[in-house]
Amino acid sequence: MKLNLSEIIKATSAELLKGSESAQLYSFSSDTRTITQDDIYIPLKGESFDGENFINNAVEAGAQGYFTRDKNKISDNAQIVLYVNDPKEAYLKLANFYKNKINPFTIAITGSSGKTTVKEMMYSVFKNAGETVKSLLNHNNEIGLCQTISAINEQTKYLIIEMGMRGFGEIELLSKYSQPDIGVIVNAGSAHIGRLGSLLNIAKAKFEIAKYLKSDGILIAHDNPLIRQINDNKHNTVYFSLNDKNLEIIEMSSNSCRFKYKNNEYKLNVAGEHNIQNALSVIEAGLFAGLNPNIIAKGLKEFTPIEKRWDAEEINGFKIINDSYNSNPESVKAAIKTFLTLTPNPKSLVLGDMGELGLNEEEYHSETGKFIDNFECDYVLTTGELAKFIQPQKVKTIHFENKKELAEFIQNNLPKHSNILLKASRFMKFEDIITELKNGV
Repeated sequence: MKLNLSEIIKATSAELLKGSESAQLYSFSSDTRTITQDDIYIPLKGESFDGENFINNAVEAGAQGYFTRDKNKISDNAQIVLYVNDPKEAYLKLANFYKNKINPFTIAITGSSGKTTVKEMMYSVFKNAGETVKSLLNHNNEIGLCQTISAINEQTKYLIIEMGMRGFGEIELLSKYSQPDIGVIVNAGSAHIGRLGSLLNIAKAKFEIAKYLKSDGILIAHDNPLIRQINDNKHNTVYFSLNDKNLEIIEMSSNSCRFKYKNNEYKLNVAGEHNIQNALSVIEAGLFAGLNPNIIAKGLKEFTPIEKRWDAEEINGFKIINDSYNSNPESVKAAIKTFLTLTPNPKSLVLGDMGELGLNEEEYHSETGKFIDNFECDYVLTTGELAKFIQPQKVKTIHFENKKELAEFIQNNLPKHSNILLKASRFMKFEDIITELKNGV
């Protein structure tokens, strides 16, 4: 993202304390460690830091200038000094101004689970139709939005933005400064229910993505009764689900699936009905954007999940599927169903805690145990303070105090060539189990 000083002032309504307008183009950085000679420093403020304290460091590192909340903070060595009330808001306004200047077709994605998978699927499809920029991993907040928009250029045709949420107002803010052509609600489940208190509140927070949709845009939403309940019908809406009459699942295996949707055939090289459902939102986005179904099919076939999302690996004879990037009641059930339905014997589950589930967190874990009883499985191995409540009645279940003990049990007791699914929230760091197995425990 490069703008001249006139554009910067127009975008942010900043007061120019030092400097003069010219044709020079400036870029922007909020990190003094990555300053370049054309940068204007944006001093962001967090819970444990204040970027204003590092303005001198930024200038010494080569920044041309900086924003500031203090009219008296004018460095002799800076060429440009700009006063604003809130540097973070200025950053968002700059990003919005630049996005509108380039004007890429913009797709925003949110959901309780699966939004990163849908973003990656979407990128795999749209990159075949033109230059496409996507949110990087974990860049799903307001600063990530600015950094993502900063990566576009005059050749960028499509912009794909992932929007995370931990409370009310966050997605609305992201929608305000991105003004998407398409808003996708992958689902509205119980992730973060501990913060928002009810499924209805979660649905309301997800629906904020529609607040600043372009007037000729479209909302593509999972066919959830709560989403239908709160939909104000101000925008064209397409609902998707596995129950859609236009969907026909042709073939399912442990590592792929084929299906027909609206008279076109598609293949995914990943397993699970939930991934077919994810793909439906991508197909609808592609069709709305005018993409040929053959381009959509090619992109979906080329899609590969990112690390810790159904990441298959063979370790010492064990076939491990690591799906431990995140976990919530909906995603864990989808993963368990896919794994236990499509994977050959012998097979076992390794499960850990799901986070941010509020007062009913024990009940959510207990329900997972009851769900497992619908399938055949050799072992359920758990670790974590909450995972101990996962107690299926029909499957042998063992709880471990730590991941090392669990890995030792796998190594010494599970049949060789066992298929093993690892599923837990990210904070459980289940990759440690894989490391233990690789090291022979």
